[in-house]
Amino acid sequence: MAVAETDRRARAAGSPEVVDQIALARLYGEPLFALPTDLYIPPDALEVFLETFEGPLDLLLYLIRRQNFNILDIPMADVTRQYLAYVEQIRKRNLELAAEYLLMAAMLIEIKSRMLLPPRRSEEGKEAEDPRAALVRRLLEYEQMKLAAARLDRLPQLGRDFLRGQVHMEQSLTPSYPEVDASELRDAWLDIHKRAKLTQHHTIRREELSVREHMSQVLRRLQGRRFAMFEDLFDADRGPQVMVVTFIAMLELAREHLIEITQAEAFAPLYVRLAWQPS
Repeated sequence: MAVAETDRRARAAGSPEVVDQIALARLYGEPLFALPTDLYIPPDALEVFLETFEGPLDLLLYLIRRQNFNILDIPMADVTRQYLAYVEQIRKRNLELAAEYLLMAAMLIEIKSRMLLPPRRSEEGKEAEDPRAALVRRLLEYEQMKLAAARLDRLPQLGRDFLRGQVHMEQSLTPSYPEVDASELRDAWLDIHKRAKLTQHHTIRREELSVREHMSQVLRRLQGRRFAMFEDLFDADRGPQVMVVTFIAMLELAREHLIEITQAEAFAPLYVRLAWQPS
C-alpha cells in the first residue's frame, strides 16, 4: 500500500514513476534514476583527499598508533605494507612530494631485511642492536615534539583567540621638545665666543663678577617673555669674562631647574625660557 501511495503521489506531482524507490540524483528538481550515456567526467574533476601528514615520520607514527602497535616492537611487515600503499597513492599525484616518503620506505625495507638475517654478535660477545632501535628513537622524539607543539598551539594566541584592546587617547596639549645635548650647548657657546672676539678690544682690568648676580640678571631678562634666544642673553661688549660668568650662571639655573634650555626641533637654534612659565 505504501509503494502504491508513493507512485500515486509522484504521478500527481507530475514526476516520472519511481523505479525501486531510488533516485540517483536530482537535476533541476527532477529525480534522475539512471546516469546519462553521454556523460563525460574529466579525469581531474574528482580527487580523493587522504589524511594529510607533515612528513614520513608523521605517517609512520599514525600507522602505528592507529592500530595500537607497540612502538618498541614494531611489526615491520604490516607497517611497511601499509606505508607503501599510502606512498603509491601520493606518487601518482605528486612525484616530488613522494620522494621524501620513498626514502623512508627504503629505510623500512632495509630494516625488515636486516631482521630476516641472523643477528651478529660483536667482538666483545654482545648481541647486536635491534635494527629498529634507531627508528624507534626517532619516532619517540618526533612524538614528543608533536605533543609539545600541540600544547603550545592550545595556548591563547593574539589575533586568533583574543585581540589586543586599543584605547584612543587625545594627545597632550603640552608640546614635547627634544632634549638639548651637551655638545650642542658647547657648540652654541663657542659660536657666541667666536663672534665676541671679532668686536672686542684688548683691555686689562680687574673686576669681581658674581655668578649669583648674573643668575638674577638672566631671570629678570626672561621675566614676562615666552622665551629668549640663547645668544641674546650674552653681552659681547662687556668682554669674555662677563660672557663666561653668564654662561656659568645659565648652567646653574638649568641645574636648579629654574630655566629650560631647549629647541623647537633637532639642530634648530637654542632658546631659553623660565621653567615654570607655560608654553
